[in-house]
Amino acid sequence: MLNTKLRTHTCGELNKSHSGQKVTLCGWADKIRLHGKIGFINLRDRYGITQVFLKDELKKKIETLSRESTVRVTGEVKTRPEPNKELSTGEIEVSAQELEILSEADPLPLEIEEKDVASSDETRLKHRFLDLRKPRLQKNLILRAKVCKALREYLDQHGFLELETPILAKSTPEGARDFLVPSRVYPGTFFALPQSPQLFKQLFMVAGYDRYYQIARCFRDEDLRADRQPEFTQLDIEMSFIDEEDIYHTIEGLMKHVWKTVLNKDLKMPFPRMTYDQAMKDHNSDKPDMRKDKANKDEHAFLWVVDFPLLEWSEDEGRLMAMHHPFTSPKNVNDLKENPEKAKAKAYDLVLNGTELGGGSIRIHRRDVQMEMFKALGIGKEEAEEKFGFLLNAFRYGSVPHGGIAFGLDRMCAILSHEESIREVIAYPKNKDARDLMLDAPSEVNEQQLTDLGLKKR
Repeated sequence: MLNTKLRTHTCGELNKSHSGQKVTLCGWADKIRLHGKIGFINLRDRYGITQVFLKDELKKKIETLSRESTVRVTGEVKTRPEPNKELSTGEIEVSAQELEILSEADPLPLEIEEKDVASSDETRLKHRFLDLRKPRLQKNLILRAKVCKALREYLDQHGFLELETPILAKSTPEGARDFLVPSRVYPGTFFALPQSPQLFKQLFMVAGYDRYYQIARCFRDEDLRADRQPEFTQLDIEMSFIDEEDIYHTIEGLMKHVWKTVLNKDLKMPFPRMTYDQAMKDHNSDKPDMRKDKANKDEHAFLWVVDFPLLEWSEDEGRLMAMHHPFTSPKNVNDLKENPEKAKAKAYDLVLNGTELGGGSIRIHRRDVQMEMFKALGIGKEEAEEKFGFLLNAFRYGSVPHGGIAFGLDRMCAILSHEESIREVIAYPKNKDARDLMLDAPSEVNEQQLTDLGLKKR
């Protein structure tokens, strides 16, 4: 019960046991029905819907009331002779004694009830604050909150520390494009928004924080798809003094806990494993869908894909590139030195129903091996020191074997919610053109702001 000065109960908790009680509810007018001298409001909040009965003067107050106006009602809980089985509160109604209109709503630019009219994506994102009132989206975001809580519960119980890493960081262009932030204090220089906390979490391991996690905001300036956003959230994990088996065991336990807590579903462990080579040979994909029945969204087929190539040839770059990232440990250091094209990585992806849920690796923790990796990537000593000197320097002072994994939290929640797009589980997403239609961003700034940053328009 959420008892505050404005309400005694929510719109989803009343039942026959409350009959005869005087209660006060606040919420949105979901439906308004008028019948002669009496009227009804279905009052809605995120907890549910309660029917309110009004007569005489109170009924007149709602004759011109628009849907989605906010209302405060005080009245007596009464048992309904014919329960409404579609509502969790369908056994009762509130007979209103007082009614206060808190805020009247203008005509709606979109329908809250999706079964009536499907709004366009543009309309939904422009009026996201209304879109978020929809029961489906509320259900999705509530599920997301439960997932985050379950993740924290398990990791806290297993000795992990939730630690934060900087948002303003250094550009290390070895992956997707960075979002750059110009510095006012140091004109001509830039911070970068982190594509992931990768280097920071490795430094945590060097610093002795042997079990780290973070539900981290990440940023990548790349073209969008249904499962991509310029800013997204990942569960980031790193552990010291471990090998691949420790990762598999820990993460399988984590998934089992989340699925049981959120869906009340038991997962079978251990998860099956398949090498990258086998996956490509048998399925022509490094993320094969292993479900027996593939329109079945209630089947969750987990799979570890392991033994990835360490490097791959990039036609665009004209050189070898890291398949995961430049800090992934080779399975055999001699292969990296003598035959890098054939080297295998201590890397692994967790695949769910044909979607890469997360990926990680055992990291390089020795300076000499890291320099060999840079050499294979065509990164010279001077460039390596300029871009990654802080990491190489840290390896001089007692580094430790370590490894980790990162999960796309948005993807995980989309799968659990049976949604095709991660936009349906993100509160305020961008559209397919990477624009925020609600804020009208990105937008131009005034000349003084540019001057302060030492910038000017071309």
